[in-house]
Amino acid sequence: MSAGRVIGAAFAALALAGVATADGAPPQRPERVVSINLCTDQLALLLAAPGQLISVSNMAHDPLSSAMIEAASGVPENYGRAEEVWMLRPDLVLAGAFTPEPTVAMLRRLGLKVARFPAAATMADVAANMRLMGEALGREKAAEAEIAAFEARLAALPIGHGRRPRAALYQASGWTVGDATLAGRILARAGFANLAEDFAIDYGGVIPLEALVMAAPDIIVTGTRYAGASRAEEVPRHPALTTLNRVQATDSDWICGAPHVLDAVEAMAAARRRLEPGG
Repeated sequence: MSAGRVIGAAFAALALAGVATADGAPPQRPERVVSINLCTDQLALLLAAPGQLISVSNMAHDPLSSAMIEAASGVPENYGRAEEVWMLRPDLVLAGAFTPEPTVAMLRRLGLKVARFPAAATMADVAANMRLMGEALGREKAAEAEIAAFEARLAALPIGHGRRPRAALYQASGWTVGDATLAGRILARAGFANLAEDFAIDYGGVIPLEALVMAAPDIIVTGTRYAGASRAEEVPRHPALTTLNRVQATDSDWICGAPHVLDAVEAMAAARRRLEPGG
């Protein structure tokens, strides 16, 4: 069926649809939930009741990006297209801050309920988004249990004392991020100073290779190399950086604001200890 025919059928269906909560009753828990964003995938897979989540984005099945591969294995994937999502007949669609605005607008025009989640930039945001997801799914108790476990684990992580080694998050084309991002907060909680601060980068920006070499950070953090080749990906692996300590991050632990960010904190804290005398 073409996209035009799908959309036309959608509006015809809307003309016949009633309002489920017109009698003032509280809305029922959604039973057919579709997620079209990697980060909402992660939270929904964590909190949804069995059978409640009927589709996740194709990224949820990518081992380089998703920390919930096993949980996603039995859930069909989607590519986030409005007509594709509508044909699944969801009663709730989960979208992220970076889901294309035209897609969200079309889904709402088709009469679908869309819950849009902000990107997490702090550890507090991680807990807040879990709470929002719990409310959206009608799984508040499950969310509060996960939040309690997350906050207890976060509080139990040792805080490094003394000198804060300088770390550079260094990705393709020399891209880095500052302390106003979740990745920056991961570094800070692990006891590192972010080299991006020296370049007045709060969110995202580029550190030229020559400037990075001259800055001589204590450690550089690079991401997983993906299939294929590009000149941009060669920058973090330039021979000029071979004298610097390097950690290859597990991308799936850094990308989304979900409990697995603490795995990234623990990995970086271990890297910090290795930099200490006798480490």
